Amino acid sequence: MDDRSVPEWVELLNELAGDLRHQRNTQATLNAIIAGAVDLIPGASWAGVSVVTDGEVQIEAATDPVVTTLDRLQVSQGDGPFAQALHRHRSVHVADMTADSRWPALGRAAADLGAHSALWFRLFFQAGRLAVLTIYGAESHAFAADSLVIGDVLAQHAASALIGAEAADQFNQALASRDVIGQAKGLLMQQRQLSGLQAFELMIRTSQDANIKLVDIARWVVAEHENALESDTQSRG
Repeated sequence: MDDRSVPEWVELLNELAGDLRHQRNTQATLNAIIAGAVDLIPGASWAGVSVVTDGEVQIEAATDPVVTTLDRLQVSQGDGPFAQALHRHRSVHVADMTADSRWPALGRAAADLGAHSALWFRLFFQAGRLAVLTIYGAESHAFAADSLVIGDVLAQHAASALIGAEAADQFNQALASRDVIGQAKGLLMQQRQLSGLQAFELMIRTSQDANIKLVDIARWVVAEHENALESDTQSRG
């Protein structure tokens, strides 16, 4: 075990969990997760989180290009411990990628980048979405039993925090969409002498005819108004 006692690790993980809950958005939460992973997991040198939506993998946060390079390599090949964490196992531990004959391409790339050990934890997410927390170590056999335990608990906190952060982002986006639609409706009422219902129906028809989201139509109406105001100001100046 690490020099610090188990109760102290528990306290540090609880502090991280509280910090994750207070991040302002999903990206800030992701950044806090990977920073916490490197700080708290013994042997960790670099960390990243990849989010998978409908089979598409996107590396959303990484502490170093080492993570991006090695994870992208595995995604492109559709094989490797990353894929195992994604589809088969909740967690995967490779003590020395450079000496593991199962994934020679990964081993060569890892050797070139100075990465040897690795951990992957699958983060259960929302319907149709999940994420993988990747931890790389510069030394071979960098991760002992305590690293796996701490990583597993951290991954559970991370999954919970990501669900909450995404829900908050969606709520904020909904509020922003409602505001811009209301602003566009007001502009159309003023410009075309329409009632509120008529202005809203006009935007809906335009959205359907052009196959463009209603909120994007609203943004266009507002942008056109702002551009017209700017042009008028410049012409007077």
